[in-house]
Amino acid sequence: MSTAPVLQSQMHPIGRSVRAYFAPVDRVNGTPAIFDPCTGFDPDAPTKPWIDLGCVENFARTPQTAVNAVRTGESGAVAAQYRSAIDARVECEFLNWGKLQMALAGGSVHYNVLAGVGGSLQPCGGQAAVASTLMAGSTATQLVLEAAALAGFAAGELVAVDVDYRGEAGYVGSGIAAAYVPANDGVMRDMDFTRRATFNVGRVQSKTATSLVLAQALPGGDPQVNAAVQKVAGFVDREGGSYFQEWSAVFVMPSDSGGQICFFYPRLQVLGGAAEGVKEIASPIVGRTLKAVFRAMPMVDGIDGEACVCWRSYLPSESAAAF
Repeated sequence: MSTAPVLQSQMHPIGRSVRAYFAPVDRVNGTPAIFDPCTGFDPDAPTKPWIDLGCVENFARTPQTAVNAVRTGESGAVAAQYRSAIDARVECEFLNWGKLQMALAGGSVHYNVLAGVGGSLQPCGGQAAVASTLMAGSTATQLVLEAAALAGFAAGELVAVDVDYRGEAGYVGSGIAAAYVPANDGVMRDMDFTRRATFNVGRVQSKTATSLVLAQALPGGDPQVNAAVQKVAGFVDREGGSYFQEWSAVFVMPSDSGGQICFFYPRLQVLGGAAEGVKEIASPIVGRTLKAVFRAMPMVDGIDGEACVCWRSYLPSESAAAF
């Protein structure tokens, strides 16, 4: 039997900056990613499907659920309380700029700027260079190409990988919903539309005799059959649009002392438009952050059937007292 003392000094969590991890919601089936605290969570090695988006600043949670009273008698005394209009808001500033960080902060369809060949000018990028079809054996980290196509890519370049768009309605994007096309909307989209919107983007780390090796695995998983690859010059989001990104999130306060705190939001949608923050470094030098404000959407807890928007968990250190 252990005789180690329990310490109240280990009940005060002290740690580094809040870190943000996001995972895609299955939009077709309405199924969020699940964070289970019993499995633990290593901030430096998150398990799939969680994507590490780095440290965030000015993390704030605002409960907006209404608490109402049932009153009885002539005096109107409170006999009971109940919750209604379950709602919450969470906000943060992403220190890192990237495809997913911009998409989350902007909240609408987020586009890859495909390397172009000229043509008409478009704010999301004009006509793109012809895509190169992947060969059999391609994976989320290695893209197999014919020799002629392989010669057109170099280490260090960004690429987008997905199937051609063929006019289909519904959610677009392999593995992760990146956009939604309504039926019969009358808009003519080009063959590259899926790759313009896809989250399957990666940096070419190196080349072999037959393939491109990516520095990070494609977040949507292995490419589909007949997928193709195109160079990406950058990213662009827009103020407006009808589409709402929806993602699951875990915000983690890593522990240097006193335990680890995790906030799990199964469904987050943007609440507001794209905005930037300023982080002073050494005047006149400043950094730019991505401000993000989200509405927390509910999920039914399988344990008791209650609809909730956030789960807060605390993983105490080994020597911490229980209370």
